[in-house]
Amino acid sequence: MNDTWLIRAPLALVPVLLFLAVLVQGDSYKLLRLKTVLTITAAGALAAGASYAANVWAFAHFAGDFQSYSRYLSPWIEESLKAVVLVFLIRTRRVGLPVDAGIAGFAIGTGFALVENLYYLASRPDTALAVQAIRGFGTAIMHGGTATVLAMISVTLYERQPNGGLHLMLPGYLAAVALHAGFNQLLMRPALATLATVLVLPFVIYLVFQHSERVLRDWLDTDLDSNVQLLELINSGTFLDSPLGRVLGSLRDRFRGEDLADMLCLLRLHGELALRAKGVLLLRESGMEELALDDETRDKLAELAQLERAIGRTGMLALRPLMMATGKDIWQLKLLDR
Repeated sequence: MNDTWLIRAPLALVPVLLFLAVLVQGDSYKLLRLKTVLTITAAGALAAGASYAANVWAFAHFAGDFQSYSRYLSPWIEESLKAVVLVFLIRTRRVGLPVDAGIAGFAIGTGFALVENLYYLASRPDTALAVQAIRGFGTAIMHGGTATVLAMISVTLYERQPNGGLHLMLPGYLAAVALHAGFNQLLMRPALATLATVLVLPFVIYLVFQHSERVLRDWLDTDLDSNVQLLELINSGTFLDSPLGRVLGSLRDRFRGEDLADMLCLLRLHGELALRAKGVLLLRESGMEELALDDETRDKLAELAQLERAIGRTGMLALRPLMMATGKDIWQLKLLDR
């Protein structure tokens, strides 16, 4: 039995690990380090453990049979627990782009699927090898794919509203549940379920990744120019005469002179740190060695945080049009912290 299990487990588990490796390797900017990916995968495995306990409890209180339960209730529970990990990653700005969010989502799904498939293999050793391999492969791609869809949709919405609430996770969550439930509808025919999953999800993920990398490249080009122009205006002393400076000047009636001075300092610091963060991404894309975070940059990050506290929430909202404070702009400064 142990020898058979050693043969069956790789057939069900290795393909999804290879797909995750392809995603990580295909990321030109190396947004997530291998250690981070492994940690996220472990978090997905913990979510699977919590899912087992939750499903056992929920099924004990469910009036229908197991087939109905797996189709209509378990997808909500399992996608909720995977979403918990994503909420933490997105709200703490550990991911901020569709590319790294997608990799994180697939890593969560991979960890989840590894535990689920190992449990399935151990609990049903007499199932035919072909059935176990096909089911395991399809389940692994499904869990990785639904978490990827949830992550990419959610991070796109948070890009537009970086300080938005948990309701921004809802569209991605509903899409993930729908895909999961659709897969479970076909579980009586595992070959068909696996075929449909393999044909659809990896292709969609690949297309989205390609589009997201192009968007990231375009953002780097345009935002780099904007940061340089802003710093040139501030350093040359002509900022207040520019359209952006007039926007800051229009705030005189709402804020004290000291607050406006802090705002100008914050804009300068934000621009300098944004340039530094974009430099890190460009170095990664070119394959060059990344420079270690120096003391000066650490001091600037600390000063930026202090200025944000001094200006307050109202002042930061007023500055948002000048800082281009989208989800990517906030995320890039967290990139320097890491």
